[in-house]
Parts: sequence; C-alpha cells; structure tokens
Amino acid sequence: MMALLAAGLVLRVLAQITYRPALLYIDTLKYLYNAWPGTDPLGYKGVLKAILLVGNLQAVTAVQHLVGLGMGVAIYAVLLRRGVPRWLAALAAAPVLLDAYELQNEQTIMPDVWFDALMLLALVVLLWQPRPSRRAIAASGIALGLSVTVGQATEIVIVPTVIYVAIAAGGWWRAVRSAAVMCTAFVLPIVVYMSLSAAFSGHFWLSRAGTSQLYGRVAEAADCSTLNIPSYERSLCPTAKQKALGTDGLDHDATSPLQLYVAPSGLSQSRVISSFIRAVMVQQPLRVLAGTATDAARLFEVTRVTSPGDTPISRWQFQTGYPSYQNYIRTNAQGVIILGLKVQNPPPDFIYQPLDPAMGGKAVVIKPLAAFLHAYQLDGGYTPGPLYLAATVLGLIGTLSLIRRRGRRGEPFADGRQLALACCLFFLSAAAILLFSDFTEFSWRYQLPAIMTLPPAGALGLAVIIARLRMRRGLAGSAGTPEAQAADTRPPAMRTAPDDATPGAAAPGQPTPTW
Repeated sequence: MMALLAAGLVLRVLAQITYRPALLYIDTLKYLYNAWPGTDPLGYKGVLKAILLVGNLQAVTAVQHLVGLGMGVAIYAVLLRRGVPRWLAALAAAPVLLDAYELQNEQTIMPDVWFDALMLLALVVLLWQPRPSRRAIAASGIALGLSVTVGQATEIVIVPTVIYVAIAAGGWWRAVRSAAVMCTAFVLPIVVYMSLSAAFSGHFWLSRAGTSQLYGRVAEAADCSTLNIPSYERSLCPTAKQKALGTDGLDHDATSPLQLYVAPSGLSQSRVISSFIRAVMVQQPLRVLAGTATDAARLFEVTRVTSPGDTPISRWQFQTGYPSYQNYIRTNAQGVIILGLKVQNPPPDFIYQPLDPAMGGKAVVIKPLAAFLHAYQLDGGYTPGPLYLAATVLGLIGTLSLIRRRGRRGEPFADGRQLALACCLFFLSAAAILLFSDFTEFSWRYQLPAIMTLPPAGALGLAVIIARLRMRRGLAGSAGTPEAQAADTRPPAMRTAPDDATPGAAAPGQPTPTW
C-alpha cells in the first residue's frame, strides 16, 4: 500500500507542477464567476472561497490532490476494518490513487472530487463499525446530504444507504429508527442549502435543472412515428440528423429541438417539454432503458473512445498544451487566460475578461511532463473496463450471499456476513449513481464514481468467497477428528447424511429427531 500511495503522490506532484495555475473547464465559470446561475448546486463555491482566502487556484488543486490521496487511504482502511486481506484492500485502493482520469479531475477546478469524497466518507462512516451507531448514521447522512449540495447526482445514494442501515440494524424497530435517522440527517444540509438559495436568489431549489435534463436521453430513443402526443409537441421530435447529436448534443446544441422549441402562446415551455419526456418514457420505456443499458455497458469496454454523440473524451484527458474551450476558456499570445462570460441579452454574446491575477496568473504548461502524463493516460494509466466487469460480478455475488444468512449445517457465518454487508453497500451505491448518471446522459466524466465504489465492492465480494471457502475447508477438516465425532450426538444415519441435507432432517427410513 505504501508503494501505491507513493506512486499516487508522485503523479499528483507532476500534475500540480505541469499545469499552472490549474486546469479550467467550461463549467468552472459557474463556480468562479456565477455563470448560468441555478443550473447546478453551488456548494463547491464555499470550498473555493475558503481556500482562495488563503491561496490561489494552485492551492485549490493541491487540496484536491490531497483529498484524492485521502480517498485511497480511506478505502484501504475501511476494507481492512471489514477483514479484507491487505493485498486485496490495496488492490481496491489502487484505481483512486493511480487512475489518470481521477488525477486530471483533481487538477481541474470542478466539484467532482468533493462530492465523490463526501459520498465515500458517508459510506466509510457507516462501515467503520459492524453495526453503525445512531451518531455514525447521522454523521453519514449529513456527509451524504452535503455531497448533494456539491453535485446533485449523489442524491440517489440515499437509497442504498437506507437499505444498508435497515439490514445492519437487526430487528424491525431498529431498522425503522435507523432509516429515519439516516433520512433526517440527509435532508438537513439540503434544506439549509435550499433555504439559503431562497434568501439570496428567491428560489427554494438545489438547481433549476428539472426534467429537461432527460430530454436528450428520451429524444434519442424516441420513435416519434408511433408516439401519441399533441401536435404542438411534434416539433420536439428530433430528425435523424439531430439524433446524431447524441444525448449531450440534444440537450445543449444550438440546433437541437430543445433549444429551438417555442411553446404556443398560453402554454408553459417547461411543462410542454416535461409532457413530451413523460410521453416517451410511458409509451416507449423499453427504448429508453435499452439506450441507458447500452451506455452503461460501455464502462466495461477495453478502450475508452469518443462515440458519436458523446461529449469528447479529450476534455477529461491531459493535453500537451493548455486546453481551450470555444469562446469560454482560451489563452492569448502572452499566456493570459481569457474567460468568456455569456450574456443573455439578445442576441447572445460574450464578455471577455482575463482571469484575476490573484487566482494564479498566466497559464504555464511544462510540455515534457505534459507529454508524459498524456501518454500515461492514453496508454493504460486508467482503470480497465474488464477490471470493472470483474468487480461488478464479484460485488453482485457478495451482495447476493446475504440471502443465505447461515452456513451449512446451521453454523453462523458472522465474518462473511460483515463482508457481505459492506459489499452490498458499495455495490448498490455504485449501481445507483452510475445508472442514474447514465440515465440522463453518458459521459466518461460521469463514470468516475465507479473508481471509489466498484473496486471496493469487488474486493469485498472476493473476500466473501474466500471466507466461505475457508469456512467449508475448516468444517471439513474438523468433522473427521475424534473430538468432533465424540461430540456428535446425532444418530448414525444423520452422521452419514449427504452434505446438502437439510440440518435436522431425518435420513431415509429413520424417524424424525425431536431435538
């Protein structure tokens, strides 16, 4: 583990000194300059303001790199607590420490690292003890609620956490009480955030991105020739050329029906769009689910490429120069970072201004190191799809093992159950957040939560299998000893019963025992 941690530290130092002051993305403007207010939760702004009080953007990325290292240590520690072998726990932590997509994410002024870390913190707190106390459940709920104020996608993770605390509680009353504590703690920071939003913006919301976020997914899947919708919704049906834009393009491209549509007089634009989305999902659910499943399966591919309609994967890769994004982020001949802030006054236009020098100054890229990081990322420095597939299969096996609560011959399987419970939490959390993200649109950026959920789930699933094999081997070895035979008070016919016989059942031709 120390070697992996050292390698992760070296890679992060290289990223830190290669791209200065930090990597910026289009959405960075939301958090530095309040562009497109209301489109996403702004909890990340609080993080930025706190760090920028004492440093610049380089300090922000330095802290984010430390958070990334901390996630690797947290995964390793909690798996050891649950009884996973050291080598297997280290293997589960390796993706967070070494994956170049995670490194690039930490070097970028974006909130993803923080909501991933808060989500992981919520899981680790729950798993630190075999049965979480009410304080632990409350702390986990608050951490998960805070993650939602940074990145809204993690709100779906409340479902697997509630399932976990209910199973781990033991007994119906404890399950209900634990679930109630979890939900209350989860809602608390969200309500506080929405109250502050109402006070400052007049809107009691996390974000104003409602059901329109699903337009790209349903429009791409829709067969409008058989869709029963009002005539005024027909113009929301994309042409074949528009479908080629993909889910992201159908949501954001200027030529998308979503961007061109104007609702008839007297009708609400948002309600008409919501009605169209609902019609597709109700009338053609299998087409929508098929599109989601196809995208979800791409996580398991051997290579990572940009498919038609995807957000370009190059946006999440280290480049050999300082990256630019259309009119939003670019540099001039002197290396000054120029930001384009879009104004909505018709016609839409941009106001250009340099990045505040106090935030870090000019863009600097050390090209030899940038070339190394770029090559490392493209030539295998990422978590391979087959490893994710193996982790998914093992995580599913470990989760399903909870169905059989007792081992053979009725002996309790306590150690394996604790492993299986932890596996269940990581596996269901991975499934929830990844499928939720893929349901809106596929992006390689949105696959990053897999790094800190699927490998731990796979490691715990494998540990469950190892524990069961050891238990069976131990039972088989102890059954033949003189001490075990002397202590066995069952009738002779019961002693020779086949291994899969039901405990307590009588052998053929023998009376049923009454003990």
